[in-house]
Amino acid sequence: MRFVKVISVVSLGVMAGCVSPGPEVVARLGEAPALGGGSYSTGGGITVAADMREYQGRTMVCGVWAKSRQQSILTKMVEPQLLGTGSVSVGDDTVLRGLGFMREVAPAADYGGLEADCVVTGRAWRAGDAQRAPVVRLPRQELVNEADADGGDAGGVIVKFRPDGPGAGTR
Repeated sequence: MRFVKVISVVSLGVMAGCVSPGPEVVARLGEAPALGGGSYSTGGGITVAADMREYQGRTMVCGVWAKSRQQSILTKMVEPQLLGTGSVSVGDDTVLRGLGFMREVAPAADYGGLEADCVVTGRAWRAGDAQRAPVVRLPRQELVNEADADGGDAGGVIVKFRPDGPGAGTR
């Protein structure tokens, strides 16, 4: 019976981790959203645009992302993994971890005014937050590793992500 109880508790914990941090809202990005992103070692990249605002006394993060139109087939469908590791911060305070809630848009020169998905965080909105610029972070990481596992000479493909700024381009 104890085994069943442990499994139930673990299952509930896993399910709770799948729930977004707050209610989802749709809003337009401000005129100058914060931009982040990077490029893949095989070419192409991703841009994330985000801003934050007050919503019922809480901090709400809104954002969109775009990928390069021309990039390696090896980077197809890596965005959920990549966005899941992203965060939005203001100063030394991480406001939100996990950017998978954001909607995909076409690459653009300007992301201001685009309709974006938003998440209300547990962080209280603070005096002066409206003047603070959020920072979008996507960490350096290895997204695909098809290298020869036994150390042989066959080689293999390794795709890395570099957080070197907006990487989706505009075409």
